[in-house]
Amino acid sequence: MSSLVLDQQSAGTRPQSPWLMRYYFARFGFSAAWIGAAFAVTAAGASGAAAALLVGYPLWDAAANVVDARRHGGLAQNPSQRFNTLVSAAAAVGLAIALRGGFNQALIVFGVWAALSGLFQLVAALRRWSTIGGQWPMILSGAQSMIAGVISIKAAGGPDPVTLLTLVPYVGFGAFYFLLSGLWLAVPALRRSRSESV
Repeated sequence: MSSLVLDQQSAGTRPQSPWLMRYYFARFGFSAAWIGAAFAVTAAGASGAAAALLVGYPLWDAAANVVDARRHGGLAQNPSQRFNTLVSAAAAVGLAIALRGGFNQALIVFGVWAALSGLFQLVAALRRWSTIGGQWPMILSGAQSMIAGVISIKAAGGPDPVTLLTLVPYVGFGAFYFLLSGLWLAVPALRRSRSESV
């Protein structure tokens, strides 16, 4: 669900929480749109579009990590973000290859990526806590992503058929945590704005 950048700001610099708030809401919006598209392409039986959505999810995660890292010193200064970008890009390639063997094979690749991505997110959120605080939704999200990755791998080897909709709960939980994180930063900002305007 995306490893979040480690803040690498000099002493006396305020955390860029307004931008981070918009970033969280953007991540929520993409995840919500992805879920809607997943239901639509599954109902239509559009296997090509389903494959594109599957491969596109880690690609979006990689791109989002790069954008976020550039706001905080770049990938070189944010190792967890750098590693997550590489892992997400590799996962997209792996998914494209695995899809040739069927969705079950692709789901295993997705599960491995989700577990690794969750680990990076957990580490990054713990580090970010010291500068911004309020990172508990992202900590929970990282832990949940690791668990969901293991569940996805298990489901891929199970007897029940798997489709793109198998991943909807994983993406849905991610959307919820991004929304919660955005609101966690938005509410104090709104209160400050109101107090300053009085």
